[in-house]
Amino acid sequence: MRFIEKAKVMNTETTLTPLALQDAPALIETVFPAQKVSFEAQSERKAVAAQTLTGLGSYWKGRKPLILVRAIVLGSLLPPTDDAEADLAIFEKLMAFDDEGLARRALAASAYSATTLTEVIPISDSERYFSGRGWRRDITDDDKLVLYRRALATLSSYEKKASLGKRPEEVDQDWLYAPVWAEVNRHYAHLGVGVQSLPELVEQFGILRYGHRPRVGDTFSGGGSIPFEAARIGCDAYASDLNPVACMLTWGALNVIGAAAEQRAALEDAQQKVFAAVDRDLVELKIEHDAKGNRAKAYLYCLEARCPETGWMVPLSPSWVISPKQGAIAKLVPDPKRKRFDIEVVTGALAKAVSAAESGTVQDGDMVYTLNGKTYRTPIKTLRGDFRNSDGSTSNRLRYWDKGDFKPHPDDIFQERLYAIHWITKATLTKARQVTYFAAPTDADLERERRVEDLVATNLSQWQEEGLVSDMPIEPGDETTRLFRERGWTHWHHLYNARQLLLQALMLKHWRASSAASLGWLNVAKAADFNSKLCRWATAQGGGLGGPKGVFSNQALNTFYNYATRAWFGFGVSSFKMAEAPLPEVGRSIVSATADRPAQDCEFWITDPPYADAVNYHEITEFFIAWLRKNPPQEFADWVWDSRRALAIKGSGEDFRQGMVAAYKAMAEHMPDNGMQCVMFTHQDTGVWGDLIGIFWAAGLQVVAAWYIATETTSELKKGGYVQGTVILMLKKRAAGERTGFKQRLLPAVRQEVARQIESMMHLNDTVKEHHGEPVFNDSDLQMAGYAAALKVLTAYTHIGGDDVISFALRPRTRGEVTVVDEIVQQAAETASSLLVPEGLTADTWAKLTGIERFVLRMLDMETTGSAKLDNYQNFAKAFHVEDYARVMGDMRPNHARLKRVGEYASRDLTDATEIGATRLGRLIIALQQLSKDTEPQIIVDQLRGEMVDFLEVRPLLVDMLVFIERKSPEPEARTAAEVLGARLKNLRFGD
Repeated sequence: MRFIEKAKVMNTETTLTPLALQDAPALIETVFPAQKVSFEAQSERKAVAAQTLTGLGSYWKGRKPLILVRAIVLGSLLPPTDDAEADLAIFEKLMAFDDEGLARRALAASAYSATTLTEVIPISDSERYFSGRGWRRDITDDDKLVLYRRALATLSSYEKKASLGKRPEEVDQDWLYAPVWAEVNRHYAHLGVGVQSLPELVEQFGILRYGHRPRVGDTFSGGGSIPFEAARIGCDAYASDLNPVACMLTWGALNVIGAAAEQRAALEDAQQKVFAAVDRDLVELKIEHDAKGNRAKAYLYCLEARCPETGWMVPLSPSWVISPKQGAIAKLVPDPKRKRFDIEVVTGALAKAVSAAESGTVQDGDMVYTLNGKTYRTPIKTLRGDFRNSDGSTSNRLRYWDKGDFKPHPDDIFQERLYAIHWITKATLTKARQVTYFAAPTDADLERERRVEDLVATNLSQWQEEGLVSDMPIEPGDETTRLFRERGWTHWHHLYNARQLLLQALMLKHWRASSAASLGWLNVAKAADFNSKLCRWATAQGGGLGGPKGVFSNQALNTFYNYATRAWFGFGVSSFKMAEAPLPEVGRSIVSATADRPAQDCEFWITDPPYADAVNYHEITEFFIAWLRKNPPQEFADWVWDSRRALAIKGSGEDFRQGMVAAYKAMAEHMPDNGMQCVMFTHQDTGVWGDLIGIFWAAGLQVVAAWYIATETTSELKKGGYVQGTVILMLKKRAAGERTGFKQRLLPAVRQEVARQIESMMHLNDTVKEHHGEPVFNDSDLQMAGYAAALKVLTAYTHIGGDDVISFALRPRTRGEVTVVDEIVQQAAETASSLLVPEGLTADTWAKLTGIERFVLRMLDMETTGSAKLDNYQNFAKAFHVEDYARVMGDMRPNHARLKRVGEYASRDLTDATEIGATRLGRLIIALQQLSKDTEPQIIVDQLRGEMVDFLEVRPLLVDMLVFIERKSPEPEARTAAEVLGARLKNLRFGD
């Protein structure tokens, strides 16, 4: 029997009934503002270095946005009431997605100046707010908010409003949420809730559901975003990962970024002492200053190789541009006596010279240079001496480096050469704005270079013994094998030159002696990423003079012909700066273990497993543990400093499925009966769903909801329109007992559940749109609900067609096999799609259209609302069985994706051999093109009549499509043509 307990929760006296919500569903099972979460997640991603956790180490890929984690935890805790619209409104207030939250976020960003406000909205009593051109001095934030609310109300979409403000986590939380708590307490008054902060809300709803503060666990913790954000809003956090680097980053999130003010101050004091000690050593060694007291910021190196035709040593670089902003370029000057090139650094070069310097001595895989008017070209593979072995593998004549090597031997094919130095003038070393310049190395600079090399040569063996420099061999792998093949490097320290090795050794030496060695390990890892031979020189970094990029600015271990080395001043204090986000006093636990061995029970498991992942985390790990594995600080001493490749769950194959089942079964066993799991994965194709159903079946879990979070990014390093969409699946334990289902009974049950789910969501859409002007769900959300409904039905069963689902789930799949599960999931997708009739088309017309016709009209409708993203085109193409949707696309760049316009279709696009050309819509596109070129309407009608044997039967369908095109097409000519042709067909008499 439940009892009433007077509990003191987070310093707030409130009366709660523990376990009152023990059997209640979670709000996220039915309501989730996926569109707004998508926009906010994308905004967080675009913040790049300003993201809260990237300061720990941006080299860790795949951190999930913190705003998404916050939404999942809150959505899993809050219960639905009998008023879905009010539930959604409260949820959005708690996420700062509501109009008041948006106004406060915009004010925090100073989005509007006094002048701008007067241009945006009429202000009759402007003297109340403004004095001269700015705000009155006695004006308060509450006064400003009056105008901000009115200004934001003039904007038409959530995206426009939210883009003006700071992200929720960037705003003072007490002030941001000040107006929220009275409404929250009123909405949940029947539960005895009385809260004044997110941690209080989390604890009280934890008591209502579980009898105590909720615990959130993540057994694939990676960069730590899930446990960090769970702790920040008041949950106890448990994190585990097989990978020690992931554990270290998670530890940093919880104990450095999340440190209390006093603890953080102590860490920063220790860091400054280490920095000062490293600096003293370098000043004493006299290797980073010139005779005038100028100090180096960066060194630029290039490879050098001997031309087989001329015998000349040729510096290798794809470009000799150093800094377009300063007109700094490197210029090759022949030295016939030594048969090599001197390299001059020219500053202030004209645009023409800078443009010419963009073509370097490495072009299209060849060494290319001009000497005495003649151009010589030799393939790099010829220089390396590439050849194919009898087993088909490729080898070359590169010497494999030894453990004691740190620079090329004199007879190696590739030599290394310092060709430019980025200097900071002595007078500005201590200034906030430094004056810098580029120069070729002088004889004195080269002497300092030799001094560094001698220092490393003398100490390398001892440093490796002491763990100050890596001595770890490189194991072959997807990315690591290229290091052997392209450079002959066999140990991780070969990726670092003498200066880089010296800096790493000095940092490790002083951090080991520090009171904050654990923070030092994070610093050393970041320095390893920032200062390696795999760091390219970016010629105009952030619009500045240029600078080194980190090794993991993408996901590959790329070798370069020219690379950048940071001097100590080149790091700068900001390179090691980390955000401050003190966490409340909650439980925090980090364990290095496989995902199938959780060491703690948790009410929520939120995981982002390595499904179909392109990131080789074990190789990234080896890059870093090469520096960190010897004598780790006490906090990390119990972890296994090895990548443990054999134990890692990799993203494909039967071993992956077995590993995933073991992991999720273990988490289910460490979760109460009313607990919940959230699984995130990057959406690939519908085949993914069949595998996931099997995994969750075998783990004893049932899917209760699915939501799609879309993010899109573009980058020069991600050619081809890289798109990431994250599906979040919500799961609970499957009810005890046996349930057997058969295909002929499951299909109707799935269709019924899909229809029920989508209709309820569309009803909420209509209600919210009527009151607020914007719907809650877009078509992708509704389509995803179809998949979720199918999973919900399927994963409730223990036997399908007489087969035990665990055996069914784990048996190997043959290539091309279509299982009953695949059929049912596809049926769900088709059922969902059939229910999503675009506004302006009749259901009868929609039912008669082919897949490609549905795709084009559905996306045309989405384009008119501005909601079409590249993800949407991909997902709907799959749902409608479109063979090649690219054939009807006018632009496929992320954030620019769109269909071809009527006028953009070429004749070859509309033949009977093409997917769209063979359809009635294809015939209409041809007709509209002809009509736009002044062909007589009657001629076009006669053509259509002659081409379509069922013309009279399909005439209403043609008219319906033409009316739709008239309303939706962005082309005035197409709209006019559709109007004319539609009217002619509509009024066509039987005898005409």
